[in-house]
Amino acid sequence: MTQLPAAPPRPLALVTGASSGIGAAFARELAARGHDLALVARREDRLRALADELAATHGVECRVIPTDLSPPGTEQAVLEAARQGGRRIAVLVNAAGYSIPQSFADVPWEAQRDFLMTLVVSACGLAWGAIKDMEALGGGRIINVASLAGFSPGVAGHSLYPGAKSLSIKLSQALDAEYRDKGVRVTATCPGFTQTEFAQANGTDEIMAEAPRLLFLTPEQVVAATMKANDRGKVVVCPGWHSALAAGLMQYLPQGLVRWAIMRGSARYHLPAEG
Repeated sequence: MTQLPAAPPRPLALVTGASSGIGAAFARELAARGHDLALVARREDRLRALADELAATHGVECRVIPTDLSPPGTEQAVLEAARQGGRRIAVLVNAAGYSIPQSFADVPWEAQRDFLMTLVVSACGLAWGAIKDMEALGGGRIINVASLAGFSPGVAGHSLYPGAKSLSIKLSQALDAEYRDKGVRVTATCPGFTQTEFAQANGTDEIMAEAPRLLFLTPEQVVAATMKANDRGKVVVCPGWHSALAAGLMQYLPQGLVRWAIMRGSARYHLPAEG
């Protein structure tokens, strides 16, 4: 009897921030597209529940990597865990993120450093490693979850957040310029208000609840718009017409006017020092 060749392995997607919100929505979409998953976040119970759901619903393999991304060198350990069994990463979604609403020096420097390590250094390190896999595979996808704040000037509170998200946008543009011809599609998605646990985590949920519901997108809407953009080779996308409009205004109106308006609108999200 002629033995049929083994089916090729499903492509592997590495998703950070996968325990909730936009990261979990990306994991569900990629599983529905037939990807195995390496799921990264701090909350192991949430990751295991998601892994069980995706395996049962889509028949994919899910690797759970419970990790705090802030310690130096963590990104290399994550890459090694994802690659166990000789796997190569075909898709990277950098979705891990949070913000610090207090003034810059009102929180310990260690907390600000951990923020940069999680949102900037680990995201860059994971992209650096994943690109090498994608080159070997002949192509892949990188999706960096930036923010509408990446187009905003810096204001009081959330001191490092706009800069970190602006870097995410610029990095995505640079990687597109360098690796598009090698089959790697890179997209920075820049959502505005989204129905996630983000505000609850930083203590601004009661304030955020006052914003008009019309301005909010679901994580699934963000993911759908982002994947559509990435499928088409679009590098920067602002899901939702209101986010696209706001991004355009912040880029093309006089910066003095933009900063004045953003400072007035963001003042209530600037929280006093804890304790």
